[in-house]
Amino acid sequence: MLALSTALMLAGCGKQAESVEYVRPVRLLQLNPAGGKTAFEFSGEVRPRVESRLGFRVGGKIAARLVDVGATVRKGQPLARLDPTDLGLAEAGARAQYDAAKTDRDLAASDLKRYNELAAKGFISAAEQHRRQATYDSAASKLEQAQANLRNQANQTGYAVLTADADGVVTAIDTEVGQVVTPGQPVIRVAQTAEKEVAIGLPEDQVDMLRGITEVTIRTWSEPDRVLPGRVREISAAADTVTRTYPTRVSVPNPPADLRIGMTAVVTFVRSGDSAAIRIPLTALLQNNGSNQVWVYQPDSGGKGTGGTVNPVPVMLGNADGNLIEVRSGLKPGQVIVTAGVHLLRPGQKVRPMQSIAPAQPASNPGAPLAALDRRLG
Repeated sequence: MLALSTALMLAGCGKQAESVEYVRPVRLLQLNPAGGKTAFEFSGEVRPRVESRLGFRVGGKIAARLVDVGATVRKGQPLARLDPTDLGLAEAGARAQYDAAKTDRDLAASDLKRYNELAAKGFISAAEQHRRQATYDSAASKLEQAQANLRNQANQTGYAVLTADADGVVTAIDTEVGQVVTPGQPVIRVAQTAEKEVAIGLPEDQVDMLRGITEVTIRTWSEPDRVLPGRVREISAAADTVTRTYPTRVSVPNPPADLRIGMTAVVTFVRSGDSAAIRIPLTALLQNNGSNQVWVYQPDSGGKGTGGTVNPVPVMLGNADGNLIEVRSGLKPGQVIVTAGVHLLRPGQKVRPMQSIAPAQPASNPGAPLAALDRRLG
């Protein structure tokens, strides 16, 4: 009995168990070129096209402030006043000088008239007449000088009242009553409400691509269903030193009255897609040593679509569009790729489709709101 057991054990050790390769189920997608349009959205802030920092044209002490932040003002409306005492005294002095110059001119004119009559009768020499003429010309010139000085001083007195240069709304006040200001120092900021625009920043990898798009759409967070037309007015030639984006201004033609300054808005750029572009789901991407790759499915030769193998193919990516991303190189239409579980595969691994091979998905609707590009890739 012992001999029989030993023989059976030796016979069992001599035969090795056969290894069975695991065939992993995968989801597959057949690639087709996708046309259509791609939408890019950027958040921004509604700002005035023109915002003036108004200041007095003369120096002095602020005696009164007539508006508050948020007040709607009209062109020519007083905003603030300076203490007019010193300016009034200077104007009074200029007026006194004008009166004195006018008196001297009138006296010189009377003398000149009398001496001209004497010269006509031969009672005085020509040299004396010329001296009287010179006296009159000098007095007339001094009167013109005094008159110009009086007008200038009257203007200075008028500058003691700061007025709005256009219809708008007060956005900031930089000084208060009692403060002494210098000529030109900003006192009150007034934003003109006739023209409004949205300020956004374009990332450096998209600024050239979007530079040719001028017609855009605008939505505000307060009314996301209302679409406003917009037009790109300018794109800065230099990036912002803090955000490293290119400041861009999008004007809003005929802005509605409820589009208030400071509102958050979303600007949508719509770019026509390339007819040969290929877009794949983000779940099909696998990063390996800093490069992007996609698993390409190859069915077994002579098979009936029940299995195959996968191998990695490096790809160069383009722009994202919702859950899809453009592949600029590495893939061809008609190829079949894996769209799920890409991190569990290895080169040459046998797989079996979990379903019939689906065609490539079309591009997303460009009219639907999209998340920002950095959030879509994050």
